[in-house]
Amino acid sequence: MVAPSVKQTWVAMGVLMNMLSQGMVLSFPSILVPALLSPDSEITADLNMASWVASCVAPAGLPGFLLSSFLMDRYGRKRTQIMVMIPGIIGWIFVYFASSINTLILGRVLCGFTGAATVILGAVVIGEYCSPGNRGMFLNLKTAAVCLGNMLVHTLGNYLNWNVVALIGLVPQAISFIIVLTWPESPAWLASRKEFESSEKSFYWLRGTSAESRKELEELIRAQKEKSNYEISTSMSEKVLELVNKFTMRDFIKPTIVIIFCGILLETCGRHYFPAYALQIIEEVTGNKTNSFYFTLGIDMIITATALFSSVLVKVMKRRTILFWSGFAALFTLTCVCLYLFLSANAIISKDKPWIPLTLFSVYFILSNLGCTPIPLALLGELYPLAHRGAGAAISGLTLSIWLMIAMQVTPYLLVSIKVYGTFAVYGAAMGVSLLVMYYILPETKDRTLQEIEHYFNFGKFRDDKIDNDDEAKIKMIQSP
Repeated sequence: MVAPSVKQTWVAMGVLMNMLSQGMVLSFPSILVPALLSPDSEITADLNMASWVASCVAPAGLPGFLLSSFLMDRYGRKRTQIMVMIPGIIGWIFVYFASSINTLILGRVLCGFTGAATVILGAVVIGEYCSPGNRGMFLNLKTAAVCLGNMLVHTLGNYLNWNVVALIGLVPQAISFIIVLTWPESPAWLASRKEFESSEKSFYWLRGTSAESRKELEELIRAQKEKSNYEISTSMSEKVLELVNKFTMRDFIKPTIVIIFCGILLETCGRHYFPAYALQIIEEVTGNKTNSFYFTLGIDMIITATALFSSVLVKVMKRRTILFWSGFAALFTLTCVCLYLFLSANAIISKDKPWIPLTLFSVYFILSNLGCTPIPLALLGELYPLAHRGAGAAISGLTLSIWLMIAMQVTPYLLVSIKVYGTFAVYGAAMGVSLLVMYYILPETKDRTLQEIEHYFNFGKFRDDKIDNDDEAKIKMIQSP
Protein backbone atom coordinates (compact mmCIF):
# COMPACT_ATOMS: atom_id res chain seq x y z
CA MET A 1 0.00 0.00 0.00
CA VAL A 2 1.35 3.43 -0.98
CA ALA A 3 1.98 5.75 1.99
CA PRO A 4 -0.01 9.02 2.14
CA SER A 5 3.22 11.06 2.12
CA VAL A 6 4.19 9.45 -1.21
CA LYS A 7 0.78 10.28 -2.70
CA GLN A 8 1.04 13.89 -1.49
CA THR A 9 4.52 14.13 -2.98
CA TRP A 10 3.18 12.84 -6.31
CA VAL A 11 0.46 15.51 -6.29
CA ALA A 12 2.97 18.21 -5.35
CA MET A 13 5.28 17.09 -8.18
CA GLY A 14 2.53 18.02 -10.64
CA VAL A 15 2.61 21.57 -9.28
CA LEU A 16 6.40 21.76 -8.94
CA MET A 17 7.15 20.57 -12.49
CA ASN A 18 4.76 23.19 -13.81
CA MET A 19 6.41 25.90 -11.71
CA LEU A 20 9.82 24.80 -13.04
CA SER A 21 8.52 25.48 -16.54
CA GLN A 22 7.09 28.84 -15.43
CA GLY A 23 10.50 29.82 -14.05
CA MET A 24 11.88 29.16 -17.51
CA VAL A 25 9.14 31.36 -19.00
CA LEU A 26 10.09 34.27 -16.73
CA SER A 27 13.81 34.14 -17.49
CA PHE A 28 13.49 33.22 -21.18
CA PRO A 29 13.85 36.88 -22.35
CA SER A 30 17.41 36.89 -20.98
CA ILE A 31 18.45 34.65 -23.91
CA LEU A 32 15.69 35.52 -26.41
CA VAL A 33 16.08 39.31 -26.54
CA PRO A 34 19.86 39.33 -27.27
CA ALA A 35 19.26 36.75 -30.01
CA LEU A 36 16.52 38.85 -31.63
CA LEU A 37 18.72 41.95 -31.59
CA SER A 38 21.64 40.08 -33.15
CA PRO A 39 22.39 41.13 -36.78
CA ASP A 40 22.38 37.52 -38.00
CA SER A 41 19.05 36.61 -36.34
CA GLU A 42 16.53 34.78 -38.52
CA ILE A 43 13.77 36.80 -36.85
CA THR A 44 14.55 40.51 -37.03
CA ALA A 45 13.37 42.90 -34.32
CA ASP A 46 14.28 46.33 -33.04
CA LEU A 47 14.66 47.09 -29.33
CA ASN A 48 11.04 48.23 -28.94
CA MET A 49 9.61 45.06 -30.51
CA ALA A 50 12.02 42.82 -28.59
CA SER A 51 10.91 44.45 -25.34
CA TRP A 52 7.30 43.62 -26.22
CA VAL A 53 8.26 39.98 -26.77
CA ALA A 54 9.86 39.96 -23.32
CA SER A 55 7.14 41.79 -21.40
CA CYS A 56 3.94 40.48 -23.04
CA VAL A 57 3.64 37.75 -20.39
CA ALA A 58 2.71 40.39 -17.77
CA PRO A 59 -0.56 41.69 -19.31
CA ALA A 60 -1.43 38.11 -20.32
CA GLY A 61 -1.25 37.16 -16.66
CA LEU A 62 -4.23 39.21 -15.46
CA PRO A 63 -6.90 37.23 -17.36
CA GLY A 64 -5.08 34.09 -16.21
CA PHE A 65 -5.48 35.08 -12.56
CA LEU A 66 -9.15 35.99 -12.97
CA LEU A 67 -10.19 33.00 -15.08
CA SER A 68 -8.49 30.41 -12.87
CA SER A 69 -10.10 31.91 -9.75
CA PHE A 70 -13.53 31.49 -11.37
CA LEU A 71 -12.86 28.03 -12.78
CA MET A 72 -11.42 26.59 -9.56
CA ASP A 73 -14.65 27.36 -7.71
CA ARG A 74 -16.90 26.26 -10.55
CA TYR A 75 -15.21 23.11 -11.86
CA GLY A 76 -12.77 22.09 -9.13
CA ARG A 77 -9.00 22.22 -8.70
CA LYS A 78 -8.03 19.26 -10.89
CA ARG A 79 -10.07 20.17 -13.97
CA THR A 80 -9.04 23.81 -13.70
CA GLN A 81 -5.35 22.88 -13.52
CA ILE A 82 -5.77 20.76 -16.66
CA MET A 83 -7.60 23.50 -18.56
CA VAL A 84 -5.22 26.35 -17.76
CA MET A 85 -2.09 24.30 -18.49
CA ILE A 86 -3.05 23.60 -22.11
CA PRO A 87 -2.33 27.19 -23.32
CA GLY A 88 1.16 27.01 -21.78
CA ILE A 89 1.97 23.77 -23.61
CA ILE A 90 0.75 25.27 -26.89
CA GLY A 91 2.73 28.45 -26.12
CA TRP A 92 6.05 26.61 -25.80
CA ILE A 93 5.34 24.82 -29.10
CA PHE A 94 4.64 28.15 -30.82
CA VAL A 95 7.89 29.60 -29.49
CA TYR A 96 9.87 26.58 -30.67
CA PHE A 97 8.47 26.72 -34.22
CA ALA A 98 8.31 30.54 -34.39
CA SER A 99 9.50 32.13 -37.62
CA SER A 100 8.07 35.60 -36.98
CA ILE A 101 7.69 38.12 -34.18
CA ASN A 102 3.91 37.66 -34.10
CA THR A 103 4.24 33.92 -33.47
CA LEU A 104 6.77 34.55 -30.71
CA ILE A 105 4.48 37.06 -29.01
CA LEU A 106 1.51 34.70 -29.28
CA GLY A 107 3.54 31.88 -27.74
CA ARG A 108 4.79 34.11 -24.93
CA VAL A 109 1.24 35.37 -24.23
CA LEU A 110 -0.06 31.81 -23.90
CA CYS A 111 2.81 30.90 -21.57
CA GLY A 112 2.17 34.03 -19.49
CA PHE A 113 -1.51 33.15 -19.19
CA THR A 114 -0.70 29.69 -17.85
CA GLY A 115 1.98 31.00 -15.52
CA ALA A 116 -0.37 33.46 -13.83
CA ALA A 117 -3.30 31.02 -13.80
CA THR A 118 -1.30 28.31 -12.03
CA VAL A 119 0.85 30.24 -9.55
CA ILE A 120 -1.97 30.75 -7.02
CA LEU A 121 -3.94 27.69 -8.11
CA GLY A 122 -0.84 25.60 -7.40
CA ALA A 123 -0.60 27.06 -3.90
CA VAL A 124 -4.29 26.29 -3.30
CA VAL A 125 -3.81 22.70 -4.52
CA ILE A 126 -0.85 22.08 -2.20
CA GLY A 127 -2.72 23.72 0.67
CA GLU A 128 -5.78 21.50 0.24
CA TYR A 129 -4.16 18.22 -0.81
CA CYS A 130 -1.22 18.06 1.61
CA SER A 131 -1.16 17.52 5.37
CA PRO A 132 -0.24 20.45 7.66
CA GLY A 133 3.17 18.89 8.36
CA ASN A 134 4.07 18.68 4.65
CA ARG A 135 2.24 21.76 3.37
CA GLY A 136 4.89 24.34 4.24
CA MET A 137 7.72 22.37 2.66
CA PHE A 138 5.88 21.83 -0.62
CA LEU A 139 4.73 25.46 -0.76
CA ASN A 140 8.31 26.64 -0.31
CA LEU A 141 9.49 24.19 -2.97
CA LYS A 142 7.24 26.05 -5.42
CA THR A 143 9.60 29.02 -5.11
CA ALA A 144 12.64 26.76 -5.40
CA ALA A 145 11.22 25.24 -8.60
CA VAL A 146 10.82 28.70 -10.18
CA CYS A 147 14.39 29.60 -9.19
CA LEU A 148 15.67 26.36 -10.69
CA GLY A 149 13.84 27.20 -13.92
CA ASN A 150 15.56 30.59 -14.00
CA MET A 151 18.97 28.97 -13.55
CA LEU A 152 18.28 26.35 -16.23
CA VAL A 153 17.50 29.00 -18.84
CA HIS A 154 20.56 31.10 -17.99
CA THR A 155 22.79 28.02 -18.12
CA LEU A 156 21.32 26.32 -21.21
CA GLY A 157 21.08 29.61 -23.08
CA ASN A 158 24.85 29.99 -22.89
CA TYR A 159 25.30 26.78 -24.92
CA LEU A 160 22.08 26.17 -26.90
CA ASN A 161 19.91 28.16 -29.32
CA TRP A 162 16.84 29.79 -27.78
CA ASN A 163 14.33 27.60 -29.67
CA VAL A 164 16.04 24.45 -28.36
CA VAL A 165 15.72 25.85 -24.83
CA ALA A 166 12.01 26.43 -25.55
CA LEU A 167 11.64 22.76 -26.47
CA ILE A 168 13.35 21.80 -23.19
CA GLY A 169 10.96 24.14 -21.33
CA LEU A 170 8.05 22.14 -22.78
CA VAL A 171 9.25 18.90 -21.13
CA PRO A 172 8.46 19.70 -17.45
CA GLN A 173 5.15 21.26 -18.55
CA ALA A 174 4.16 18.05 -20.32
CA ILE A 175 5.26 15.88 -17.38
CA SER A 176 3.19 18.06 -15.05
CA PHE A 177 0.14 17.70 -17.28
CA ILE A 178 0.40 13.89 -17.18
CA ILE A 179 0.72 13.90 -13.37
CA VAL A 180 -2.32 16.17 -12.95
CA LEU A 181 -4.44 13.70 -14.94
CA THR A 182 -3.86 11.16 -12.12
CA TRP A 183 -4.95 13.46 -9.28
CA PRO A 184 -8.15 12.94 -7.31
CA GLU A 185 -10.33 16.00 -6.93
CA SER A 186 -9.69 18.24 -3.93
CA PRO A 187 -11.51 16.94 -0.83
CA ALA A 188 -12.04 20.52 0.35
CA TRP A 189 -13.73 21.53 -2.92
CA LEU A 190 -15.90 18.40 -2.90
CA ALA A 191 -16.97 19.19 0.68
CA SER A 192 -17.87 22.75 -0.34
CA ARG A 193 -20.17 21.23 -2.97
CA LYS A 194 -21.77 19.01 -0.30
CA GLU A 195 -20.34 15.89 -1.97
CA PHE A 196 -19.26 14.52 1.39
CA GLU A 197 -18.88 10.87 0.39
CA SER A 198 -16.55 11.76 -2.49
CA SER A 199 -14.71 14.21 -0.24
CA GLU A 200 -14.12 11.51 2.37
CA LYS A 201 -12.82 9.06 -0.25
CA SER A 202 -10.43 11.65 -1.73
CA PHE A 203 -9.26 12.81 1.70
CA TYR A 204 -8.42 9.34 2.97
CA TRP A 205 -6.61 8.52 -0.29
CA LEU A 206 -4.39 11.57 0.24
CA ARG A 207 -4.00 11.61 4.02
CA GLY A 208 -4.60 8.08 5.22
CA THR A 209 -6.98 7.10 8.03
CA SER A 210 -5.01 8.07 11.13
CA ALA A 211 -6.79 9.63 14.10
CA GLU A 212 -5.35 13.03 13.18
CA SER A 213 -6.61 12.73 9.60
CA ARG A 214 -10.06 11.66 10.74
CA LYS A 215 -10.27 14.64 13.08
CA GLU A 216 -9.28 17.07 10.32
CA LEU A 217 -11.86 15.57 7.94
CA GLU A 218 -14.59 15.77 10.59
CA GLU A 219 -13.83 19.47 11.14
CA LEU A 220 -13.90 20.13 7.39
CA ILE A 221 -17.23 18.40 6.86
CA ARG A 222 -18.78 19.89 10.00
CA ALA A 223 -17.81 23.41 8.91
CA GLN A 224 -19.32 22.88 5.46
CA LYS A 225 -22.54 21.40 6.84
CA GLU A 226 -22.99 24.50 9.01
CA LYS A 227 -22.89 26.71 5.95
CA SER A 228 -25.87 27.36 3.70
CA ASN A 229 -26.40 25.13 0.70
CA TYR A 230 -23.92 25.71 -2.09
CA GLU A 231 -25.29 27.97 -4.82
CA ILE A 232 -23.50 28.93 -7.99
CA SER A 233 -23.93 32.50 -9.15
CA THR A 234 -24.87 32.51 -12.81
CA SER A 235 -25.13 36.14 -13.91
CA MET A 236 -22.27 38.62 -13.97
CA SER A 237 -24.16 41.00 -11.67
CA GLU A 238 -24.55 38.22 -9.08
CA LYS A 239 -20.84 37.44 -9.26
CA VAL A 240 -19.91 41.12 -8.78
CA LEU A 241 -22.35 41.47 -5.87
CA GLU A 242 -20.99 38.30 -4.27
CA LEU A 243 -17.42 39.64 -4.51
CA VAL A 244 -18.44 43.04 -3.07
CA ASN A 245 -20.19 41.34 -0.15
CA LYS A 246 -17.02 39.48 0.70
CA PHE A 247 -15.39 42.80 1.62
CA THR A 248 -17.77 42.98 4.57
CA MET A 249 -16.56 39.66 6.00
CA ARG A 250 -13.65 39.62 8.44
CA ASP A 251 -12.40 36.21 7.25
CA PHE A 252 -11.93 37.73 3.79
CA ILE A 253 -10.72 41.22 4.72
CA LYS A 254 -8.00 40.10 7.16
CA PRO A 255 -6.29 37.63 4.78
CA THR A 256 -6.52 40.23 1.99
CA ILE A 257 -4.66 42.81 4.10
CA VAL A 258 -1.95 40.23 4.83
CA ILE A 259 -1.68 39.37 1.11
CA ILE A 260 -1.33 43.06 0.19
CA PHE A 261 1.71 43.44 2.43
CA CYS A 262 3.02 40.05 1.28
CA GLY A 263 2.99 41.44 -2.27
CA ILE A 264 4.86 44.58 -1.21
CA LEU A 265 7.47 42.50 0.64
CA LEU A 266 7.86 40.10 -2.28
CA GLU A 267 8.61 42.88 -4.78
CA THR A 268 10.71 45.17 -2.56
CA CYS A 269 13.07 42.36 -1.54
CA GLY A 270 14.13 42.11 -5.21
CA ARG A 271 12.41 38.88 -6.28
CA HIS A 272 11.61 40.19 -9.78
CA TYR A 273 13.26 43.54 -10.40
CA PHE A 274 16.79 42.41 -9.54
CA PRO A 275 16.97 39.55 -12.10
CA ALA A 276 15.44 41.84 -14.73
CA TYR A 277 18.03 44.60 -14.19
CA ALA A 278 20.88 42.48 -12.84
CA LEU A 279 23.30 43.38 -15.64
CA GLN A 280 22.79 47.11 -15.14
CA ILE A 281 23.08 46.83 -11.36
CA ILE A 282 26.15 44.60 -11.42
CA GLU A 283 27.87 46.78 -14.00
CA GLU A 284 27.42 49.87 -11.83
CA VAL A 285 28.58 48.07 -8.69
CA THR A 286 31.64 46.41 -10.22
CA GLY A 287 32.33 48.56 -13.28
CA ASN A 288 32.77 45.29 -15.23
CA LYS A 289 30.28 43.91 -17.78
CA THR A 290 32.39 41.10 -19.26
CA ASN A 291 31.73 38.64 -16.44
CA SER A 292 27.97 39.25 -16.30
CA PHE A 293 27.11 35.62 -17.17
CA TYR A 294 29.14 34.27 -14.26
CA PHE A 295 27.71 36.84 -11.85
CA THR A 296 24.17 35.99 -12.99
CA LEU A 297 24.80 32.26 -12.71
CA GLY A 298 26.30 32.74 -9.26
CA ILE A 299 23.25 34.67 -8.10
CA ASP A 300 20.95 31.99 -9.58
CA MET A 301 22.80 29.27 -7.69
CA ILE A 302 22.64 31.22 -4.43
CA ILE A 303 18.91 31.91 -4.80
CA THR A 304 18.05 28.33 -5.79
CA ALA A 305 20.14 26.72 -3.05
CA THR A 306 18.69 29.08 -0.45
CA ALA A 307 15.12 28.39 -1.59
CA LEU A 308 15.76 24.65 -1.30
CA PHE A 309 17.24 25.09 2.18
CA SER A 310 14.22 27.19 3.18
CA SER A 311 11.95 24.28 2.17
CA VAL A 312 13.79 22.10 4.69
CA LEU A 313 13.96 24.83 7.33
CA VAL A 314 10.20 25.37 7.26
CA LYS A 315 9.73 21.78 8.45
CA VAL A 316 11.49 22.49 11.75
CA MET A 317 10.98 26.22 12.33
CA LYS A 318 7.92 28.42 12.55
CA ARG A 319 6.93 30.57 9.57
CA ARG A 320 7.07 33.80 11.55
CA THR A 321 10.50 32.96 12.99
CA ILE A 322 11.96 32.34 9.53
CA LEU A 323 10.29 35.37 7.96
CA PHE A 324 11.16 38.00 10.54
CA TRP A 325 14.59 36.71 11.52
CA SER A 326 15.75 36.50 7.90
CA GLY A 327 13.79 39.61 6.86
CA PHE A 328 15.25 42.01 9.40
CA ALA A 329 18.73 40.51 8.97
CA ALA A 330 18.40 41.02 5.19
CA LEU A 331 17.26 44.59 5.77
CA PHE A 332 20.32 45.30 7.93
CA THR A 333 22.59 43.81 5.24
CA LEU A 334 20.91 45.90 2.57
CA THR A 335 21.48 49.02 4.66
CA CYS A 336 25.19 48.18 4.78
CA VAL A 337 25.25 47.73 0.98
CA CYS A 338 23.56 51.07 0.38
CA LEU A 339 25.87 52.85 2.82
CA TYR A 340 28.99 51.38 1.19
CA LEU A 341 27.82 52.24 -2.35
CA PHE A 342 26.87 55.77 -1.28
CA LEU A 343 30.27 56.38 0.32
CA SER A 344 32.16 54.95 -2.65
CA ALA A 345 30.06 56.89 -5.18
CA ASN A 346 30.90 60.11 -3.38
CA ALA A 347 34.62 59.24 -3.24
CA ILE A 348 34.57 59.07 0.56
CA ILE A 349 35.98 55.55 0.41
CA SER A 350 37.78 53.67 -2.38
CA LYS A 351 35.94 51.97 -5.26
CA ASP A 352 38.73 49.45 -5.75
CA LYS A 353 37.10 46.65 -3.75
CA PRO A 354 33.95 45.59 -5.67
CA TRP A 355 34.04 42.23 -3.90
CA ILE A 356 32.72 43.95 -0.77
CA PRO A 357 29.30 45.01 -2.20
CA LEU A 358 29.06 41.74 -4.18
CA THR A 359 29.62 39.75 -1.00
CA LEU A 360 27.05 41.85 0.85
CA PHE A 361 24.58 41.38 -2.02
CA SER A 362 25.14 37.62 -1.86
CA VAL A 363 24.45 37.61 1.89
CA TYR A 364 21.38 39.76 1.29
CA PHE A 365 19.92 37.38 -1.29
CA ILE A 366 20.65 34.37 0.89
CA LEU A 367 18.73 35.96 3.76
CA SER A 368 15.85 37.36 1.71
CA ASN A 369 15.31 34.05 -0.11
CA LEU A 370 15.14 32.19 3.19
CA GLY A 371 11.97 34.00 4.16
CA CYS A 372 10.93 37.16 2.31
CA THR A 373 10.36 35.38 -1.00
CA PRO A 374 9.07 31.86 -0.18
CA ILE A 375 6.93 32.63 2.89
CA PRO A 376 4.65 35.24 1.20
CA LEU A 377 4.17 32.89 -1.77
CA ALA A 378 3.44 29.99 0.59
CA LEU A 379 0.81 32.02 2.43
CA LEU A 380 -1.21 32.27 -0.80
CA GLY A 381 -2.23 28.65 -0.27
CA GLU A 382 -3.01 28.91 3.44
CA LEU A 383 -4.81 32.11 4.42
CA TYR A 384 -8.15 32.28 2.60
CA PRO A 385 -11.06 30.20 3.94
CA LEU A 386 -12.58 27.63 1.59
CA ALA A 387 -15.63 29.79 0.84
CA HIS A 388 -13.40 32.67 -0.33
CA ARG A 389 -10.60 30.73 -1.98
CA GLY A 390 -11.63 31.50 -5.58
CA ALA A 391 -12.24 35.19 -4.95
CA GLY A 392 -9.09 35.30 -2.82
CA ALA A 393 -7.08 33.92 -5.72
CA ALA A 394 -8.42 36.69 -7.96
CA ILE A 395 -7.64 39.43 -5.43
CA SER A 396 -4.20 37.95 -4.73
CA GLY A 397 -3.43 37.78 -8.44
CA LEU A 398 -4.56 41.36 -8.99
CA THR A 399 -2.52 42.55 -6.00
CA LEU A 400 0.64 40.74 -7.07
CA SER A 401 0.24 41.99 -10.66
CA ILE A 402 -0.07 45.61 -9.52
CA TRP A 403 3.01 45.47 -7.27
CA LEU A 404 5.00 43.66 -9.98
CA MET A 405 4.03 46.24 -12.59
CA ILE A 406 4.95 49.14 -10.28
CA ALA A 407 8.33 47.61 -9.42
CA MET A 408 9.23 46.85 -13.03
CA GLN A 409 8.15 50.29 -14.23
CA VAL A 410 9.74 52.34 -11.45
CA THR A 411 13.07 50.55 -11.12
CA PRO A 412 14.77 51.79 -14.34
CA TYR A 413 13.90 55.41 -13.47
CA LEU A 414 15.22 54.98 -9.93
CA LEU A 415 18.47 53.46 -11.23
CA VAL A 416 19.02 56.47 -13.50
CA SER A 417 18.00 59.18 -11.05
CA ILE A 418 19.26 57.98 -7.66
CA LYS A 419 21.66 55.18 -8.67
CA VAL A 420 21.83 51.68 -7.25
CA TYR A 421 22.27 52.73 -3.60
CA GLY A 422 19.25 55.06 -3.76
CA THR A 423 17.10 52.44 -5.49
CA PHE A 424 17.83 49.82 -2.87
CA ALA A 425 17.34 52.39 -0.11
CA VAL A 426 13.81 53.14 -1.39
CA TYR A 427 12.93 49.47 -1.66
CA GLY A 428 14.56 48.75 1.69
CA ALA A 429 12.36 51.35 3.39
CA ALA A 430 9.22 49.79 1.88
CA MET A 431 10.50 46.35 2.87
CA GLY A 432 10.98 47.49 6.47
CA VAL A 433 7.45 48.90 6.67
CA SER A 434 6.00 45.66 5.28
CA LEU A 435 7.89 43.55 7.80
CA LEU A 436 6.74 45.73 10.70
CA VAL A 437 3.07 45.59 9.64
CA MET A 438 3.18 41.83 9.06
CA TYR A 439 4.80 41.33 12.45
CA TYR A 440 1.53 42.48 14.06
CA ILE A 441 -1.04 40.96 11.67
CA LEU A 442 0.43 37.64 10.47
CA PRO A 443 -0.59 34.51 12.40
CA GLU A 444 1.64 31.47 12.78
CA THR A 445 0.35 28.81 10.34
CA LYS A 446 2.90 26.04 10.82
CA ASP A 447 1.23 22.64 11.41
CA ARG A 448 -2.19 24.31 11.53
CA THR A 449 -5.03 22.85 9.49
CA LEU A 450 -6.73 25.15 7.00
CA GLN A 451 -9.85 24.93 9.16
CA GLU A 452 -7.89 26.19 12.19
CA ILE A 453 -6.51 29.11 10.15
CA GLU A 454 -10.05 29.94 9.00
CA HIS A 455 -11.15 29.92 12.65
CA TYR A 456 -8.34 32.35 13.52
CA PHE A 457 -9.46 34.94 10.98
CA ASN A 458 -13.05 34.68 12.21
CA PHE A 459 -12.37 34.88 15.96
CA GLY A 460 -8.89 36.40 16.28
CA LYS A 461 -7.38 33.30 17.89
CA PHE A 462 -6.82 29.65 17.11
CA ARG A 463 -9.36 27.10 18.20
CA ASP A 464 -9.14 25.77 21.75
CA ASP A 465 -10.16 22.12 21.62
CA LYS A 466 -11.59 22.46 25.13
CA ILE A 467 -14.25 24.84 23.90
CA ASP A 468 -17.23 22.88 22.64
CA ASN A 469 -19.19 23.64 19.51
CA ASP A 470 -22.09 25.28 21.39
CA ASP A 471 -19.78 27.85 22.96
CA GLU A 472 -18.19 28.50 19.60
CA ALA A 473 -21.59 28.97 17.98
CA LYS A 474 -22.53 31.51 20.66
CA ILE A 475 -19.33 33.46 20.04
CA LYS A 476 -20.02 33.46 16.30
CA MET A 477 -23.56 34.75 16.80
CA ILE A 478 -22.31 37.59 19.00
CA GLN A 479 -19.56 38.60 16.58
CA SER A 480 -21.69 38.38 13.43
CA PRO A 481 -22.52 41.81 11.96
